[in-house]
Amino acid sequence: MIPAPRTIKVLIAEDCVIVRDLLVRILESDPAIRVVHCVRNGIEAIEAIARFSPDVITMDIHMPHMDGYEATRRIMETQPRPIIIVTASYDADDVSKTFRALEAGAVALIEKPPGIGTPDYEKRAQRLIDMVKAMSEVRVVRRSTRIRPIAPALPATAAGPRDGIDLIAIGASTGGPPVLHTILSALPKPFPVPILIVQHIAPGFVQGLADWLSGSIGIPVQLASNGLRALPGHVLLAPDDCQMRITAGGLISCTSEPMENGLRPSVSHLFRSVALTYGKRAIGVLLTGMGRDGAEELKLMRERGAVTIAQDKESCVVNGMPGAAVQLDAAIHVCPPPVIAAMLRSLTATAR
Repeated sequence: MIPAPRTIKVLIAEDCVIVRDLLVRILESDPAIRVVHCVRNGIEAIEAIARFSPDVITMDIHMPHMDGYEATRRIMETQPRPIIIVTASYDADDVSKTFRALEAGAVALIEKPPGIGTPDYEKRAQRLIDMVKAMSEVRVVRRSTRIRPIAPALPATAAGPRDGIDLIAIGASTGGPPVLHTILSALPKPFPVPILIVQHIAPGFVQGLADWLSGSIGIPVQLASNGLRALPGHVLLAPDDCQMRITAGGLISCTSEPMENGLRPSVSHLFRSVALTYGKRAIGVLLTGMGRDGAEELKLMRERGAVTIAQDKESCVVNGMPGAAVQLDAAIHVCPPPVIAAMLRSLTATAR
């Protein structure tokens, strides 16, 4: 007898009744998902976990009595579950709490879907369903947000200093923001080369990501713009709905060129330009994320002489992108984020 497919149990934490009802309607339109309970704030969410044992929690950030950040922090310390932050707030304080919630252990961020009948409703509703399904497979562990692990020493087999490194390109998707924070915060200040990043993130939140990183890692982080020059010690993030590439002379190009792998910005677009323009003078890093964006282009970077690194499966929220790179033999090194940071320090040592 074929076993019945598993039903994904979802707990919704959302204080707005209209949004709560919309989320229930969207999620329960898929027969594989069942909303087991809805709550109005973080306190009720914590209390509901023991009673309903959800597989996934969708968490609003702005809620009365206990917000989504504090609820996420407490849940991940005591009874961890995959938590998806579902928010539409661009208020600076809420955006800061959103990224702190990701740092505390929330596995993904997605924008609240629009109302029924709006132009993007079907696409964004399906995106939420797909996200819940994917995150239900994520293994989460109990963690403390008060104690930060000490970065391990660089393995003896890892690359040492390399002359002529002029650029680092990083691609990340689901689970990426806290990994970027871990890596970037461990780099020396000032850092000797520019860093370009494509991070797939919900529309409207990339500026908040830049502000959060810039305010907490000690390295300037800003959104890229067309014609901007990539400078040593600066991090440039690809803006919403733009393809970012690097040109000769270190100039940034941000355009509305077609999507690649269904994405704009695309890691593939950036990595290809780095491979063709910088070759062996670059480092490519592919981090946690769904899909295959950037995997083939990381291989191109390796073929052109660049140092290529993929995050290891054990530390990824989703092993899609780096896993695809490993399968293609695109990554010279495969390691967890603290070791990636140590490698970047070592590889760029001669540039200081």
